[in-house]
Amino acid sequence: MTRLTHEQYCDAVEAVDTRFVELVAGADPDTPLPTCPGWTLADLIKHHGTTHRWMEHLVRRRATERVWSRDVPLDLPADTAAYPAWLAGSVELSLRTLRGADPDTPNWTHGADQHVRFFPRRLLYEAVVHLADAELALDRAPRIVPSIAADGIDEFLENLPCYSWVAERVSRLDRDGERLRFSSTNTDDSWLITLGNGCTWETGRDDAPATVTAHGSSGDLLLLIYGRLQPGDADRFLVTGNGELLTSWLAATAL
Repeated sequence: MTRLTHEQYCDAVEAVDTRFVELVAGADPDTPLPTCPGWTLADLIKHHGTTHRWMEHLVRRRATERVWSRDVPLDLPADTAAYPAWLAGSVELSLRTLRGADPDTPNWTHGADQHVRFFPRRLLYEAVVHLADAELALDRAPRIVPSIAADGIDEFLENLPCYSWVAERVSRLDRDGERLRFSSTNTDDSWLITLGNGCTWETGRDDAPATVTAHGSSGDLLLLIYGRLQPGDADRFLVTGNGELLTSWLAATAL
């Protein structure tokens, strides 16, 4: 798969978050989120806007070590009805900083790529998944561009080894040598994950044996690995092989 350029990722973030802001602008901020139990739409907007402001701060300061999001000024309005406009401003702020930065500049990140270019790609999948959260809460069907969704699965798997708590949970599965495959039905992409010493992955191995395979559209597969959809949804997924391994891996890798 060909990755987007830094500017293209910024453009994609702008497009997805424009949809996000338009969707939530007229919605009740107290709407509960079925995909994030205990959260409301207002909590989701605050979280996503905070992520934008945190990443903007990291890039603008060219951070060389972790800065916690709680230590970044948010300028959050007191009235939750004003949250959508605040989110729009947060997106504008972060994209202005990202577009003005050299993507190859070294920068602390919480992922595998320690450069500025990490951030617009990460923000894109934050936006894609959280837009889906809002859409599902408001009885809308998520619509994810297939190639974007496929790149999102790549991005998820690339960064997974950076999360120590996930590695610990995966190791406790005690399923070394077993394999999971995610196979996209609307693109030519597939991902083969091998367990053992954490997990490794590769693409395009449809001929290799797997313990379990989940077939679905790339968008549905992205939402599956983020826990927004469940493998038992027969209208979306065909699961062949050991479904228990798939369920266990999804639980272990939940972010």
